[in-house]
Amino acid sequence: MSWLTNARLADGRHVDLRTADGRIAEVVNHEPGATRSGTDLGGWLLMAAMAEPHAHLDKALTADLVPNPAGDLSGAITAWIAAAGAGKITPDGITARAVDAMERLITSGVTVVRTHVNVIDSIGATAVSAVRAAADQFDGLLEVQIVGLVGSPMMGDGGAGMRAALVSALEAGLDFVGGCPHLEEDGLGVINLAIESATEAGIGIDLHVDETLDPTMLRLETMAQRILETGFDGLVAASHCVSLGMQSPEVQARVSALVGEAGIAVFPLPQTNLFLQGRDHAAATPRGLTALRALEDAGVLVAAGADNVQDPFNLVGRSDPLETAALMVMAGHVLPDQAYEMVSNNARLALGLEPVTMRVGDPADLVAIDAPTIRGAISDAPMSRRVFKAGRLVASSDQSTTLHRS
Repeated sequence: MSWLTNARLADGRHVDLRTADGRIAEVVNHEPGATRSGTDLGGWLLMAAMAEPHAHLDKALTADLVPNPAGDLSGAITAWIAAAGAGKITPDGITARAVDAMERLITSGVTVVRTHVNVIDSIGATAVSAVRAAADQFDGLLEVQIVGLVGSPMMGDGGAGMRAALVSALEAGLDFVGGCPHLEEDGLGVINLAIESATEAGIGIDLHVDETLDPTMLRLETMAQRILETGFDGLVAASHCVSLGMQSPEVQARVSALVGEAGIAVFPLPQTNLFLQGRDHAAATPRGLTALRALEDAGVLVAAGADNVQDPFNLVGRSDPLETAALMVMAGHVLPDQAYEMVSNNARLALGLEPVTMRVGDPADLVAIDAPTIRGAISDAPMSRRVFKAGRLVASSDQSTTLHRS
C-alpha cells in the first residue's frame, strides 16, 4: 500500500491517491500539511498511463544501420531485405534494440505495448524469440503483446514456407496472428487463415489492412464480414485502414458500421503513414489516415499508435505516445482530450485491458507529467514524468532547462 500525494487530475482537482494490490484503493482531496507516506507528485498532472497498440520492435532503432535513401515504402523494404541478407539483422541485435525501445516507451509513460514481429520463411520464429527475450527483462514493468507478422505470400503453393513459419511462431508463443491481406491476390484466404489459426491457438488477430491510398482496395470490409460470419470471439484489430479514408462518405459509413458490428478495433498510425503515404500525389497530398469520423460515429473503438520508430519505414520518432497524440490533433483534426484517450484508455481497451478513469478499483497504471493540462502535455511533451505500473514507481525523469542571458 502506498500514497501518491498532491496530484492534479485533468478536471482540476488536487488529490491524494492510495494504491493497493495494483489498483487504486482510495482517492481523497489533497490537504496541504497532511502527512501521508509515499510519492509527492508536487501538483503534477496525473493521468492514465499510455499504451502503444502498434509497434515493430524487431525493426526499431535501425535507421542508421539500415538506411533508406529513397524514403519510400519500396525503398524501406528493399533496404531491409538487403540488410538481412548481409547479416546485419541478428537475434542479439534485435534483442538489444528492442530493450532500448522498451526502455524509451516506459520512461515516456507506456505500461503496455503490442508489437508486430516478422515471421517469414527464412527466419521462422527467430525474431519472435529475440523480442520475447527482450520482453522478459521487463517483467512487472511493461506488458508486451507479440503479433506474428507473417510475410507475403501466405497463400497458394508459394506461401507454404510462410505458413510453416507461422506454425513455428505459434509454437514459440504468439499473442496474436498478423499478416497483410491487402498485399495478396487471395486476401480472403489470408483473413480466413488468420481466423482459423487464431481460433485453434486461442489467441487474437491483428492484421495490417489496406495500407494504401488505392480506393479499389478495401479488405477491411471483407475482414469484418468474415469475423461476423465465423463468430470469432477473440480480440480483433485492423491496423492502418488507410484506403477507407479515400472512400465516399456513404462507403465510409457502410464499412464503419460493419466494423463496429464485428467488434474490430481500428488503429490509425499517423507517424509512419504520414511519412510513407502520398509520395506520388504531387498536388493535394492525402494524409494517409483512415476515416476517423465515420468510424467513431459507428461506435468503433479507435486507438492511435506510432508504428515504426527510427527505422527504414519511419526515420524519426521518440517512442512517446504524446507525439502520436499531437499528430492526431494536427493531421486528424482530433481535439487534445480525445487524442489522449486514443493513446491511453482506448488503446488499453483495444489491447484487452481495463481503462484507468481515476476511480477506486481501477488499475493503478498511471503517469504524472509536469504540465498544466492534457493539451499542454501534448503540446510541450515535457520529459518530467513519473510512471507507475500497478501502483509501483517504474520510471522517473526530470527535465532541466537553463537560459543563460550573459
